[in-house]
Amino acid sequence: MTFLEFYPTLSCCIEALCKKEYESTLNLLLKHEGLDEVLGEKLELLRLFLETADFGHLRSQYEGYLMEGKKVVFILYPEGGKVAYKMVVKEN
Repeated sequence: MTFLEFYPTLSCCIEALCKKEYESTLNLLLKHEGLDEVLGEKLELLRLFLETADFGHLRSQYEGYLMEGKKVVFILYPEGGKVAYKMVVKEN
């Protein structure tokens, strides 16, 4: 099972991080000629998240924590053919 972690900051939001990771994973997958199953699962998870997430809502959930100097981690994981996430707030 593929789990992905993202650490948004005030200068780089969760959407930008996911898009960057999607492009990086796609490039790696193309280099491996699509034969890497783990990369394929990761790409699909990212695609689903980018297509379905309400990024404005997500930002509104975590920006306050970042302003307080806390760390925020988003953990993405597959669940029933869809993508699910968990937001974890950590003290610095």
